[in-house]
Amino acid sequence: MAYVHYSSYAELCRGHICQVVICDQYRKGIISGSICQDLCNLHRVEWRTCLSSVPGQQVYSGLWQGKEVTIKCGIEEGLHSKAGSDVAPRRELVLFNKPTRGTSIKEFQEMTLSFLKANLGDLPSLPALVGQVLLMADFNKDNRVSLAEAKSVWALLQRNEFLLLLSLQEKEHASRLLGYCGDLYVTEGVPHSSWPVAALPPLLRPLLPPALHPALQRWLGPAWPWRAKIAIGLLEFVEELFHGSYGTFYMCETTLANVGYTAKYDFKMADLQQVAPEAAVRRFLRGRHCERSADCTYGRDCRAPCDTLMRQCKGDLVQPNLAKVCELLRDYLLPGAPADLREELGEQLRTCTTLSGLASQVEAHHSLVLSHLKTLLWKKISNTKYT
Repeated sequence: MAYVHYSSYAELCRGHICQVVICDQYRKGIISGSICQDLCNLHRVEWRTCLSSVPGQQVYSGLWQGKEVTIKCGIEEGLHSKAGSDVAPRRELVLFNKPTRGTSIKEFQEMTLSFLKANLGDLPSLPALVGQVLLMADFNKDNRVSLAEAKSVWALLQRNEFLLLLSLQEKEHASRLLGYCGDLYVTEGVPHSSWPVAALPPLLRPLLPPALHPALQRWLGPAWPWRAKIAIGLLEFVEELFHGSYGTFYMCETTLANVGYTAKYDFKMADLQQVAPEAAVRRFLRGRHCERSADCTYGRDCRAPCDTLMRQCKGDLVQPNLAKVCELLRDYLLPGAPADLREELGEQLRTCTTLSGLASQVEAHHSLVLSHLKTLLWKKISNTKYT
C-alpha cells in the first residue's frame, strides 16, 4: 500500500507501523492468530483507505479473502512516533506480558474469568464467554492453547472494542469478528456511514463547520424511507444493549459517525469503542469526587448527576441510551419526513428525549416508547420497496 508522507497524514495514519511490528512479533513466536499467515507471510490482507480519527487506534478499510473488511490495530503512545528498531521489543514488554511462561490452562481460564467479571460484572453467563475466548485462542483447532495464542487473546481483551465485539457477537447489528493476529483484528466492513463528513479525508473533517452537517446529510444521505429503515435498526441495537446475555451496555458517544449501514440499508454499529459495559461505567463513577455534573462524565456523553452536598457522583446516568439516540434521530429523520408523519414523529421523538436514566423508569416506560417509535416507522415503510 502506498503512503502519503505529509507529517500531518503520517501522524494519523500508521497502518504500516502496525503491520511491521505485529509481523515482527509473529515471526519471533511471541504472538499468533488466525490471520497471521495471510497478513505476514502470504500478504493476502490488503490495506486500503485510512479511516483513523486518533493516532492510537489505527482503522483501515481493506480486503481479505475477497471480502470488504475493517482492519483495527492499537499503537501505544510513545511507540508510534518512530518505527525504530526498539519499537517491537518495547511493545512486547507493554502489551504481551501476560500470561507468563508456565501458566496452566486452568490458571488462564481463572484470570480470564476474573478479568471479565471486573469489566462486565459478576454474571452467570461469563463461564460461557470464557469458553468462547479459549475457542478463539485455539484458532488452529489442535485442542491446546499455546503461550503465543494466550498472549494474543489476552492482549485483545484489553481492547475495549474487542471485548464488546466478543460480548455482542450474536447480535445482528454489531460487526462480525473475522480474525486476528496479536492485538490486530479484522471485522466485517461497514460499507456506508450516516455521517456525511465521513466522505471527506480525515484531515479535512475538522474544517467543515458543524452548521453545514445537516445540509450535507440531505444532499449526500439516503432517501428518507431508507433512513427510517436504518433508524429502526439503531433502535433495535438499543434494545440489544439493554439486559443482554452479558449485561447492560451504555453508548457513551452518540453521534452519526457511529451509525453505519450495509448495501441493503441494514444498520451496523460502525464503532464500538465508545460503548461501555455498565460495570465499567459504575466503577468509574463510584465515589468519584465532583463539583458539578460535568465532573461525572464517562466517555463523551455518559453523564451522572453530582451530589453537591456529598461532592460525589451518583450512580444513575442522566440520559439513557434511548434518549440520546432519539436526540440523534430528530436531526436524522425529521428533515424530509412525509408530511402526514412529521408531527406525530416529532412528538414521539420529543417524548423519547426526555426519558431519564433512573432505574425506576428504565424497564417498562422505555420499552413502551421504543416500541411505539419502531411501530410508527415500520407502518410508514412496510409493504414498499424499502422493506
